[in-house]
Amino acid sequence: MKQDMLINVRQPEECRIAVIENSLLEELYVERTTHDNYAGNIYKGVIVNLEPSIQAAFVDFGVGRNGFLHISDVEPCYFKQVPGWVEKEHNAARDERANFPAARNTFHDDGYSRPRFKPPIQDIFKRGDEVLVQVIKEGIGNKGPTLSTYISIPGRYLVLMPSLGRVGVSRKIDDESVRRKLKDMMRDLRPPKGLGFIVRTAGADRTQKELSRDLSYLMRLWKVIVRRVKKMPAPIDIYEESDMIIRTIRDIFSSSIDTIYIDEESAYERAKEFLQFVMPKYTDRLQYYAEKEPIFHKFGMDKEIARINHRRVPLKGGGSLVIDQTEALVAIDVNSGSFRTDDNAEETAYQMNIIAAKEIARQIRLRDLGGVIVNDFIDMKKDVHRRSVERTLRDAIKRDRARTKILKTSPFGLIEMTRQRVRPSLKRSVYQECPCCHGGGVVKSPESMALEVFRSLVLASQQPNITKIRVNLADEVVEYLNNKKRIELAAIEKEGNVEILIRAQIDVWPEHIEIECFDTTNKPVPFNLNGT
Repeated sequence: MKQDMLINVRQPEECRIAVIENSLLEELYVERTTHDNYAGNIYKGVIVNLEPSIQAAFVDFGVGRNGFLHISDVEPCYFKQVPGWVEKEHNAARDERANFPAARNTFHDDGYSRPRFKPPIQDIFKRGDEVLVQVIKEGIGNKGPTLSTYISIPGRYLVLMPSLGRVGVSRKIDDESVRRKLKDMMRDLRPPKGLGFIVRTAGADRTQKELSRDLSYLMRLWKVIVRRVKKMPAPIDIYEESDMIIRTIRDIFSSSIDTIYIDEESAYERAKEFLQFVMPKYTDRLQYYAEKEPIFHKFGMDKEIARINHRRVPLKGGGSLVIDQTEALVAIDVNSGSFRTDDNAEETAYQMNIIAAKEIARQIRLRDLGGVIVNDFIDMKKDVHRRSVERTLRDAIKRDRARTKILKTSPFGLIEMTRQRVRPSLKRSVYQECPCCHGGGVVKSPESMALEVFRSLVLASQQPNITKIRVNLADEVVEYLNNKKRIELAAIEKEGNVEILIRAQIDVWPEHIEIECFDTTNKPVPFNLNGT
C-alpha cells in the first residue's frame, strides 16, 4: 500500500495536509491563519468567576475570551489546600478497596488517576487566584475554550505529564511483552522524580537512544516552561503548540508513509530541520514540490475535498450515507439504494452495513465530526450480523487519533458513539451559515412565498390611507403570482380600491419580500409584513 503525505501551504492564509493511501484520501487537516488556534497551548491564567451551580470556574488566560474550567479537569494538587481533603480522600480510597478488593486505581483517558473525593470548586479557588491551564478544546460558537489543569506536552515518542509521577505506556500498545520492554527502557533512562511520561504508540518499535533523545527534548522544554511560570505575571501564554506542519509530522508520520511532499520552500526547510533533529533516518522521504500545478490538483485531492461536505455520500454498489449535523449531535443514515445481494433482504442489509461502517469511520475522520454521533444502519434480524457490523465499525475507527466510544446496536438498529471534539468540524470551519435558509438547508417554495405575499397584500389593501402598493420579489415568485393568482390580485385591487404593482428582481434570495405602500399624494405609508 502506497502512502503519501501532501502539505499545501502556498497560500499563506491556509495550511492543508492530506494523507492518501493508493490515491484515496484517508486523513485531512485544515488550518486557517485568520483563525486563532489555542488547543494544546499552556497559559498562566486568573480565576475571574466561579459558578458553584455547575461546579466550574471561568479563567482569563489572556486571549480576550474567558476559558471554561470544570471541577473534573482540576488536578488534585489544587485540592490539598482544602481543609480535610487528604483525610477524606484517604477514607474514600479505603472504602473502595474494602468494597471492591479487585479494583485498581482508575485512570482517565489522558493517563492521570482521578481523585475519589472532589471538594466543591468554590473551596478550591477564589477570584484572583492564578492557575496553570492547558486548552483541551477550542471555543465553538459562543462558548469559550475548555481548559484543564492536567498538563500534557507531546514529543515524538513520549508525552510529558508533569503531575503524573510515573512512567506509563499508551493503551493502544496492547502487546504485553512490548509494554514491559518499553517500561524497562524508560526506567533505565531514569527520568526525573516527580515527573510523569507516557510512551506513545509511535514509540513502540523505537530504540532506547531515540527515546532518550525525545526525553531530553521534553526536559529542556519543561525547564523553560517552569522558568516562565515563575517569572511571568498572569494572564500570559507559557507554551504554544508547534505550527500545524511540525505538529502533524510529529503526531502522524510513521515508517509506513513513503513520501512527504511540501509545496513551499520555507515550510520545507522547517520540516527538514525538524526531521533531522527528531527522525534523521527519514529525512530523505521529504520532498520539495516545485511544480506550478497545485499539489492537491496534481494528486486529484481537490475533487475529493469538494465532496467531503456533501450531505449525501455514495457507497460502492449503489447505497449511500446521509450525514446531518445538528447543534447537539450528528445523525448518519444508511440507505441501501440499488444495492442487492442474491434477492436476500437480510444478506443485502448485512453486506450494505459492512460497507457503510467502513465509510462512516472514514467520513467521521475526514469531516472531523465530534460529540454524539448516531448511526442508523439498515435493520438486521440476526444477532451475529449485528455483532459483525459493530466489530467492523470498531476496527475501522481504530486508526482515528481522536478518542471514541462505541455502544452496542440498540433494538432500533442504531449504533451510538461519541468522538472527542477538540475544535469545530471541518464544515463549521470552512462554511458560514447561509443568510437565506439560516442554516436550515431549505428555503420556501415559490408557491409558499406567493401565498405569504398574497396575505400581506390583503392586509395592506384594508388600510384606508393606502392607494398604491409596490411589491419587489424574486423572479420565480412573481411568475407564480402572475400565472396562478392574477384573478385574485385583480379582486384585491377592486375591493380595496388600490393599485398593485408587482416587480421581479434578479440577484435576490428566494424569500425576498419588499412591500412599499403610498397614499393618494404618492407619499410613502409605513407598512410591515405584520400589517401594521
